[in-house]
Amino acid sequence: MTNPFDLTGKVAIVTGANTGIGQGIALALAQAGASIAAVGRSAASETVEKARALGVKAEIISADLSTIEPVGRIVDETVEKLGGLDILVNNAGIIRRNDSLDFSEEDWDAVIDTNLKSTFFLCQAAGRHMVAQGRGKIINIASMLSFQGGIRVPSYTASKSGVAGLTKLLACEWASKGINVNAIAPGYIATNNTTALQADETRNRQIVERIPAARWGEPGDLGGAAVFLASSASDYVQGHVLAVDGGWLAR
Repeated sequence: MTNPFDLTGKVAIVTGANTGIGQGIALALAQAGASIAAVGRSAASETVEKARALGVKAEIISADLSTIEPVGRIVDETVEKLGGLDILVNNAGIIRRNDSLDFSEEDWDAVIDTNLKSTFFLCQAAGRHMVAQGRGKIINIASMLSFQGGIRVPSYTASKSGVAGLTKLLACEWASKGINVNAIAPGYIATNNTTALQADETRNRQIVERIPAARWGEPGDLGGAAVFLASSASDYVQGHVLAVDGGWLAR
């Protein structure tokens, strides 16, 4: 019996692959056999080195997703360097914190442009390639704030709620074309984006006390979900937002 989770011969774009969640997902896909196009503003040298050590091809693609300018190039470079495109993981994202009464237009636009606008247009660019070949897997990275309101992160909450909605819309449009579009909603994961929360002794304690698993997640905890949604094991899963949260939403 063939392994439905085997990604041998597949090519995956992972944005924001240099650290944290993006690196964890990229390495999980590589371990399952996928070649990796590691996209980021800073070179994902460590990720590429570790992926290659797993025996797969991996290439760095430098791109700043604060605008949509590089989206077409990302797809073109991936196909040119790695021979195709089967999987897209939209992980690149930023967060800005301030009280809603004081939140600036600059911080609003920066987060929406990176987290939502660039996500859509990279889905579009990859989707055109995938529709032409009749297959593909797209995984968007949502958030607990795709379900909840949060505090002091209005543009982040809006963007991640938008990612959840966009995931469902694209699934509705593209499922019949052989493309699966789903999302992963990470819980509280220990990354550079959550450094401030981890350093706040009171907030950190409150977070851990609410998580049934009683710990912060690690980037590697998302790997299994990513491999599932990137593989043939999820061929009949469409428009789903999969929470990987240690039980946070169940509490």
